[in-house]
Amino acid sequence: MATDPPPNDGEDETPDPSGPVNPLEHLMGALGGGAPGAGPFGSGGAGGLDLAALFGQMQQWLSPHDGPVNWNLAGQTARQVVAQHSDPSPGANQTSAVRDAVRLADLWLDGATDMPSGVAVSVAWSRAEWVEQTRPVWATVVEPVAEHVVAAMGQAMPAEVKQMAGPLAGLLGQAGGAMFGHQLGQALGALAGEVLSGSDVGLPLAPAGTAAILPANVAAFGDGLGQEPRDVLLYVALRECAHQRLFVHVPWLRSHLLGAVEAYARGTRLDLSAIEETVRGIDPTDPAALQAALSDGMFEPTKTPEQVAALTRLETLLALVEGWVDEVVAQATNDRMPSAAALREAVRRRRASGGPAEQTFASLVGLELRPRRLRDAATLWSALRDREGATARDQVWSHPDLLPSAADLDDPLGFAQGERAEATTGGGAVSPTSDADFDAALRDLLDDPDNGPEGPSQNTSG
Repeated sequence: MATDPPPNDGEDETPDPSGPVNPLEHLMGALGGGAPGAGPFGSGGAGGLDLAALFGQMQQWLSPHDGPVNWNLAGQTARQVVAQHSDPSPGANQTSAVRDAVRLADLWLDGATDMPSGVAVSVAWSRAEWVEQTRPVWATVVEPVAEHVVAAMGQAMPAEVKQMAGPLAGLLGQAGGAMFGHQLGQALGALAGEVLSGSDVGLPLAPAGTAAILPANVAAFGDGLGQEPRDVLLYVALRECAHQRLFVHVPWLRSHLLGAVEAYARGTRLDLSAIEETVRGIDPTDPAALQAALSDGMFEPTKTPEQVAALTRLETLLALVEGWVDEVVAQATNDRMPSAAALREAVRRRRASGGPAEQTFASLVGLELRPRRLRDAATLWSALRDREGATARDQVWSHPDLLPSAADLDDPLGFAQGERAEATTGGGAVSPTSDADFDAALRDLLDDPDNGPEGPSQNTSG
């Protein structure tokens, strides 16, 4: 009768669960679907696991990448999210409809603002095309925040864990960038299902001079509004073309918007104790638990005074951009488009509240791209036009120091009358200006044809 083989010096004994756990063993156990310590194939062994899928996933998550975000993984994840729903490329009829809407929109805007057209080309994008075409600007927006988050994740790792990881600790850093890239890809993929155009979130995401519209999303937005689809498309085109006039002919606007984001990122601080507590409560064998923790903002930065100030500047500038677009489009559609008032209100509500995807993005990076004071800004621009004319309204964009501040939005009618409020944070000047001084400054700008919104000798061809 066969006898059981003797134990081989305890090598097969169950490890003491109270002892230290190698984090890489922990990771491999989770990837294999088994408990930590069960080996890379889980409790079922190699026969119960798709090795190609496992190593493919490991290669993606641990592959080297430049910068704090694994953009290859982010792009792939975003495309997978988009592919969960039908996303055909726009057909010839849709492309032609977008081109015609943009052409008519630019014609109407010519009568509402002296700022020339900024559109060099009009395009109809699928959701997947939006993901690919806007990636360069998203990198500029997200990477400053991601850099601080990934660095803080490394700092949160206990010293004994770093020691056990040894020379493979660098792989954990790559995994951090991959984790952020994966979550970012999910957020961008979801956002691609909601945005209407290249400038819909208030940032110049599309290439310069490109009026980009997503016909499928525009159609979904129009459902339930009770408006003609062609009116909805035209209204979206009007807003897109108005954004392009600002982004192309106000040369400092792009750098100010992205600079406010970078200033926000520089103040990023993470609550490491809260992260550690959250991590301790996560079952590493349950991917859904980790996914939920990330989606709930486990790495969302704690607001610092510096960030609050930067966020105020960003929100004020976004509100001024959106308010100007709102006001100019209202003037362009006046007495031309009966449905414009209803569409204006629908867009205002949509931009003020933000959709689920926008909220997911905010939870991931702690940054809300929402013009909370859109109505105040639109009132300010409208009041300035009523008092000084459209030319004076648009000349305020000729220099960042002339822009209204957050405090000015508290009294938009006062700003229009030349009573500029003193502010410590905001998007514009910080010193009070008398009515006469403000009028004199505007007259100087109007008298100097080389100092318009597009700047000296600015090429306006787009």
